Amino acid sequence: MKIITYNVNGLRSALSKGLLSWVENAAPDVLCLQEIKAGREALDISGFEALGYHACLHPAEKPGYSGVATFSKQKPNNIVIGCGTDCYDSEGRVLRLDFDGFSVINTYMPSGTSGPERQAFKVEWLHFFRKYVHELRATVPPLVIVGDFNCCQRDIDLHNPKANQNSPGFTPEERAWFADFLADGFTDSFRHHHGDAVGHYSWWTYRAGARARNVGWRLDHVLVDEQLQPRIQNAGLLPDVVHSDHCPAFVEL
Repeated sequence: MKIITYNVNGLRSALSKGLLSWVENAAPDVLCLQEIKAGREALDISGFEALGYHACLHPAEKPGYSGVATFSKQKPNNIVIGCGTDCYDSEGRVLRLDFDGFSVINTYMPSGTSGPERQAFKVEWLHFFRKYVHELRATVPPLVIVGDFNCCQRDIDLHNPKANQNSPGFTPEERAWFADFLADGFTDSFRHHHGDAVGHYSWWTYRAGARARNVGWRLDHVLVDEQLQPRIQNAGLLPDVVHSDHCPAFVEL
């Protein structure tokens, strides 16, 4: 079972850059996309369906903004669109698919980079999401939580941690939240497989040739419920995949 998460920074844009050919070759069993930027306009998903995927989309209400989509080879037993809270659901932030023995949550977390108000919104979201997941775990199969978290966990997860100690995505509060979230019973599949390896990132600014110089952040994560940890066979990032300013992250169970 291969699960891939990928912030495509606009699904139409990524499709125009050959996304479908890459998906056909990568052949994930579950593909979770973030920042599809669809709005209420219909997206053409026929290409995914032709490859044998069941499609589920949760776009934001605002055109050209946010939104998530999940494509699965296996028909899910259950689909839950949103998290039941309007201020987050209007931005298309959570999509859950339940399968036999596990569930996949696809999430696109707020970035907080546009100003103090959005950073405060992000922090509220983080605490909401932790509580939301805690309550879910009592009633659903073990969770695999994937997506663009817009957070780094440790100094080794970004190129220049000293200069970014208080930057959105690496504030002390966000780092503490991430540690607490993992302590609730989740495994960072990348670190589980790669230990303390450095220089592995999933997002690079378009400015100043950052990607070519590998000046990046590891913002995209695959977190696996501790019940599923023994089933992790492989995990990693795919930095050579270039439809977006992010790259995909994956786990194989």
